[in-house]
Amino acid sequence: MRPIAIRRTAVAATVMSLALLTAACGSDGDAEKDNGKAAGSASAKPADKGADSTAKALTAAELEKVSLVQGDVKDHKIAKATPADAIEGDAVTVDKAACDVFADVLMGAKAGKPAASTQRKVAGLPKKSEDPAKMLETMMDVTTTLTTLAAYDGKGADEALAGLRTAATECASGFTLTAAGSKQKVTKIAEVPVKGGEEAVAWTVAIEAEGVKSAMKLIQIRQGTTLASLTSLNMGVAAQGGDFELPTAVIDAQAAKLA
Repeated sequence: MRPIAIRRTAVAATVMSLALLTAACGSDGDAEKDNGKAAGSASAKPADKGADSTAKALTAAELEKVSLVQGDVKDHKIAKATPADAIEGDAVTVDKAACDVFADVLMGAKAGKPAASTQRKVAGLPKKSEDPAKMLETMMDVTTTLTTLAAYDGKGADEALAGLRTAATECASGFTLTAAGSKQKVTKIAEVPVKGGEEAVAWTVAIEAEGVKSAMKLIQIRQGTTLASLTSLNMGVAAQGGDFELPTAVIDAQAAKLA
């Protein structure tokens, strides 16, 4: 892979945290309207799925026990996200208020106000290559996932997921977001089949920046009052403007720990 391709792909992928990208390379009218943070944007209606409005969120300690750790996913490196990896929704702006929550979660920010949360960086191990000319390309051809677990009281998890579904539908044809000082164009959001937990949904998100096209995956798994959000990127495939498969091994492992 040419260095210029790597650089341009990194620009196109800045919607993910910097730590997530480096992991993929093998290392551990008014102000509210202008920035897309209009009050009540993409608000969710209470889910009518029998959720218990009095249900309590998992504690921070309980959430840690169901978070992924090294060894949970074969041929993957798993590490806790550091404070430097964290991002808040205020750091992401959009040109359509209805797309606000989707953009935030795509970046790795938490939806709503969970009572507790954890984050993990999960990177597939690169395959070995005997060809020095393809070594860099092989190192880049791994899928990296930022996994966020958020625990909510009552119907919070249901409502957060409902809000994401609404935003994905309303913004399916695309929107523009700015993150880390870089403007990205989400050109399409398409739902893809996924299984896990009591409720699950996944999307392929097509992105374009500086003429470079790439794809990301956003997966949501709800188990009780906990919502798992997985944002995935494959830098090697993205550099070629292609698509990649859902990180099923990571999805299955996280769903199993939440069950």
